[in-house]
Amino acid sequence: MTLSFWRVLMPVMAQEPIKAILIDLIHPRMTSKQSMERLEELEHLVNTYGGIVVVKTYQRRFAPHPRTYIGTGKAAELGKEAAELGAKLVIINDQLKPRQMYTIGEFLRPHGVQAWDRIDLILKIFAKHARTTEARLEIELASVRHMGPRIYGMGMELSRQGGGIGTSGVGETNTELMKRHLRAKEQKIREKLEQYQNVRDGHRKSRVRRGFKTVAIVGYTNAGKTTLLNALTGRREYAADELFATLDTRVGQLWLPGSAQSVLVSDTIGFIKHLPPELLQAFASTLSEAVDADLLLHVVDASDPHAMSQMRVV
Repeated sequence: MTLSFWRVLMPVMAQEPIKAILIDLIHPRMTSKQSMERLEELEHLVNTYGGIVVVKTYQRRFAPHPRTYIGTGKAAELGKEAAELGAKLVIINDQLKPRQMYTIGEFLRPHGVQAWDRIDLILKIFAKHARTTEARLEIELASVRHMGPRIYGMGMELSRQGGGIGTSGVGETNTELMKRHLRAKEQKIREKLEQYQNVRDGHRKSRVRRGFKTVAIVGYTNAGKTTLLNALTGRREYAADELFATLDTRVGQLWLPGSAQSVLVSDTIGFIKHLPPELLQAFASTLSEAVDADLLLHVVDASDPHAMSQMRVV
């Protein structure tokens, strides 16, 4: 189980772009146009990861199917469609429960197709874009927290299939082993991140003693935060028209002639809708620069039609 667990966490590297089918679950009263708008950001995430979308579709239901989220008939239909189109991924535009991911995966597996939910895709992008040890540790922590419950659910499903009355199934045994392994893994990662946090705390105390004020640039992912940092401070940090190009903290100095003093300007990871709090907390060390800043500068892409909703997310 350990080997397969880490294989899930690693980004899939392929010579050709991975073909993906996107699906959203919508209320029966929602229009198809509204559904396609909901899938726009998911398609942008797929493009950022390096994949291409071959189909965007939706399923109308009043509530998610308890076992497959999208319904057993739709799951079977997507498996066949993916095989015909050469797609290797079906990505659901939501965070699924462990049992739902396991069951829909079983429907798709005979066709050589994987199932990801929205959070899986975001974590794959994080892993692809991480450039510092601290960022990699934070992503590893987020992945452990996301995959842990899913592995527990898989183990319980195997237990129901393989266990008998008065006995423990193999899934239950493996689940207990994985629980201990993941708890130990998470503790080690947290201890390493605490070291980075202590360094940050030391830097902040030093800035306070020297009278430096701090400005943190915050905003939705791909709103232009790093571009603004470069323009204000003269730094040459990597900036691109893609989601989550920045996953760590960058700091530059800005001279304010009106007050005849310098301030430190920081840029850090952007926000995105539907990111679970427990995953966001994995980036507490990086986000601490914004939390402790004297001023927050909220950058908004006014050309984005969803600018107002993105502001609310931030």
